[in-house]
Amino acid sequence: MKRYIKIIAASAVMAASAGCTGMEEAAGPEGPGTGTFLMTKVVNTPSDAQRNSILLYIDSTGVQDSGNGLLDKALSGFGEYSVAPVFDCVEATAEIDSRYGFDKWYKVSFCNDQDIESVAGSLAAVPHVRKIEYSKLMRKASDGRSWQYTGGVATRSDGAGQIFDDPMTADQWHYLNNGDLGVAPTARKGADINVRDAWRLCSGNSGIIVAVIDEGVQYDHPDLAANMWTNTAEANGVPGQDDDGNGFVDDAHGYNFSDDGPVTWNVYGDSGHGTHVAGTVAAVNNNGTGVCGVAGGDGSGNGARIMSCQIMSGLEGAPSDVSARAIRYALLNHAHIIQCSWGYEAGTMTSDYQFERWDGVLATAIRAFVSEPNDILDGGLAIFASGNEGMPMSAYPAAYSECISVNSIASDNLPAYYTNYGPGTNISAPGGEYYTGGLSSFENGCVLSTMPTEAMPSVSVDANGNVTENGTTAASYGYMQGTSMACPHVSGVAALGLSYAMQLGKTFTRDQFVSMLLTSVNGIDSFMTGRKSGGGTTFSLAPYKGDMGTGMIDAWRLLMQIEGTPCLTAMIGEEQTLDLSGFFGSGASDLTYTGVEISSEDMEALGLEEVPQVRYGRLVIRPTKYGSAKITVKAVAGGTSESTDTSLGGIGISKEVSVIARNVKSENGGWL
Repeated sequence: MKRYIKIIAASAVMAASAGCTGMEEAAGPEGPGTGTFLMTKVVNTPSDAQRNSILLYIDSTGVQDSGNGLLDKALSGFGEYSVAPVFDCVEATAEIDSRYGFDKWYKVSFCNDQDIESVAGSLAAVPHVRKIEYSKLMRKASDGRSWQYTGGVATRSDGAGQIFDDPMTADQWHYLNNGDLGVAPTARKGADINVRDAWRLCSGNSGIIVAVIDEGVQYDHPDLAANMWTNTAEANGVPGQDDDGNGFVDDAHGYNFSDDGPVTWNVYGDSGHGTHVAGTVAAVNNNGTGVCGVAGGDGSGNGARIMSCQIMSGLEGAPSDVSARAIRYALLNHAHIIQCSWGYEAGTMTSDYQFERWDGVLATAIRAFVSEPNDILDGGLAIFASGNEGMPMSAYPAAYSECISVNSIASDNLPAYYTNYGPGTNISAPGGEYYTGGLSSFENGCVLSTMPTEAMPSVSVDANGNVTENGTTAASYGYMQGTSMACPHVSGVAALGLSYAMQLGKTFTRDQFVSMLLTSVNGIDSFMTGRKSGGGTTFSLAPYKGDMGTGMIDAWRLLMQIEGTPCLTAMIGEEQTLDLSGFFGSGASDLTYTGVEISSEDMEALGLEEVPQVRYGRLVIRPTKYGSAKITVKAVAGGTSESTDTSLGGIGISKEVSVIARNVKSENGGWL
């Protein structure tokens, strides 16, 4: 600690709404001064919590002299301490702080580790303390291991079909999976997020901000720098000074909430996790360098912006109050999405009620973020990794109903051996798997993204806190695996969707957009048969069927939903007919069709040798290539031809539909 003072800031005098989770329970039917009341104030357990601090929710009268004296008395036997607000409340943020009760959270910090349960018991006797939380530690949803990119792993990558010139994109199978055996022995064509053709419509927008709440992001990385969010006042200001008066010093590209200072990524114990996650969301596209990001733009400066909100540094986990501060910062600085690849172990909490009660400070921050409107939605998007325990439930906060919980798929289109699944999980995305196929070790089957440009010792910590080193981390570009890596694919697709909405001048409610996002998927349940080898074991796929959320995220489908263009799914390599009655009505088979229009670019995307035709209300098509395209079908409403100056006829009508060609057709017929 830098200093120790006994103070409760005057900012807490501001009135707060009575919506803080757990306050009603804390009051209790018996009122202050009873044993039951004191017990209900302490709402969680001290396991996996900081031993030198504790969190308090204090009511409005707790800043009066009597409140200060009672706190001093309660803490008098625990050595030197400080009491300070959890959140950096200033006059400019007073309204929002009051609305959500940010101004009533305090942290008591001690010079040394304490018997934290005794501290909580003593503080519970203070009437103005309404709630007491142990500050729990959360971990990254990744093992932290990385493997160096050496280049050229794909054996038959579709280089000619790449949209951008980034040289490593051919090895990002999670964007375009051609079933390359260099990726994994069982790699399956189409196990990706279907983003290549989506980039033809939109590749990002600099007005979209994604807050990467994680380890620090290397903001000067050659493949990230141009897409970093920038606080101009601080970037052009005096180092060591709060140039914009927001309470944060040198927050040029975000802030280090773990150490209260500038963002870092090279502290002993850092794994590159934050930089890797950021690259998947929005590494700069079409810059002739490295990898692509899902919403990284087209090289003209239009990529989504990455805000680094650092909550982990070195070997330390992320305390819940530090994470909450980072989320509030993202909210105050107008982020549209918080990208969160971390959380508690699955099973620690099993209901929203328990999460809100046990971790009220974090739940409050999440609720605030998803409730406050931005320029496209009436609330932000909180996207979390479901966790890596292989449990049949999502971890929290991902499982929280205000969040989107992301599972991990390997390059074989099957669940990664480590992924959580089942209740609380919402959607799946590529997270990579080192042992895909179970035959040997293939780092190429993990997710390729940016890494800090200087390698660090690769450090792991066992359950007993013992630290071991095993080589070094990857430098500049590397592979990682985990639901941590799946999560930014969904954040990136969401950022791409918001970018397209901005491009089209559309706005949505948050609920509308979440519904579109979670139904922009390709089915994976048909693959859940038999057994799979991975992670040193062989396991049945049956439990995963119906329990991997809605399916695998598909970027093209989301853009089509934003447009309002319906999607049809076709099989690759065979002539087939696709029913148009959903678009032209139940009488589609009786209409006269006057033509089909498709651009040469879309013909190439599907590998079409002939322009599709319409027969009896069905589109006849034979795609030879995995891809996505838009097709306009024209017909006559009433009669066999359109009216002219000299003849009576019907009215010409047209419908634009999207066709997605894959190696398997969704069980739901392609509607999702």
